[in-house]
Amino acid sequence: MTDFAITVADIEAAATRTAGHLRRTPLLSSPFIDEIAGRRVLVKPECLQHTGSFKARGAWSAISALAPDVRAKGVIAFSSGNHAQGVAWAARSHGVPSVIIMPADAPALKIANTRAYGAEVVLYDREKEDRDQIGAEMAAARGLTLVKPFDEPMVIAGQGTTGLEIAEQAAEEGVETADVLVCCGGGGLTSGIALALSDRAPGLRVRPVEPEGFDDVARSLSAGAIQRNNRMGGSICDAIVTPQPGNLTFPILSSLCGPGLAVSDDEALSAVAEAFLRLKIVAEPGGAVALAAALTRQDQIEGDAVVVVVSGGNVDPAMFARALESRGK
Repeated sequence: MTDFAITVADIEAAATRTAGHLRRTPLLSSPFIDEIAGRRVLVKPECLQHTGSFKARGAWSAISALAPDVRAKGVIAFSSGNHAQGVAWAARSHGVPSVIIMPADAPALKIANTRAYGAEVVLYDREKEDRDQIGAEMAAARGLTLVKPFDEPMVIAGQGTTGLEIAEQAAEEGVETADVLVCCGGGGLTSGIALALSDRAPGLRVRPVEPEGFDDVARSLSAGAIQRNNRMGGSICDAIVTPQPGNLTFPILSSLCGPGLAVSDDEALSAVAEAFLRLKIVAEPGGAVALAAALTRQDQIEGDAVVVVVSGGNVDPAMFARALESRGK
């Protein structure tokens, strides 16, 4: 454990800092979901978290951990969606400024929501401009602190609070041994949960779940070394498409996680529909891949029960309608 970027103590400290500010999301179940999956399914809906995703946890953890004089100067982040909204919300809650650098072609709703949380949104042309350069210049000029989306110790610690809750809730449900399926991009949520469960509920094994064609984490775990995706576009699960696992997250994933799983876009869409119809929650495609795996990869999952994290619900109306329509075909 000492070789990891964070410890369970860091996650516990994050839980203390976030207490009273973040939602303790429940574990949901449905006999219809259980029947499809062929086992008991317990769903943790982080789509019900502030800003509609787990990203609020890491953002609050990171910003609250800053020294007061550093935090007062403000924070900066790069994001086109959930991380943007999480950082903007957490910064506003702390009464400090935030700057979010977003691609100009990001969905208009996500840009509007980020501004509504109080952030100064700086748009850039991802084809012609370098966001890192833009961010570095602004951070230096204003004394802003960069909050990375996943490869940042205090962000990972914040996401790990999800794992502390799962450990307690699974025990309450009498589940001591199960696979825990987690939607995975850069690995901040997955590694944080894995680290928390390794200490609090070692019988719960984390399994990262990704979109087919963008399964860099699964391939990295199999190879024992970080692998990259060949492309960065082409999946409706855009919220969890990243170039490769993080340098801080991968050692944790490699040490503590089971094999990765991958699902198709159509399977993710179907899971969005099932989540709404059976559990009455709204999931975005990238936030539903873990549920999709539980419903379609039964032979690759071990145990009589499975825990599933629905990581986000920031889906636009057209995509949500597409998901519901697809179920009827």
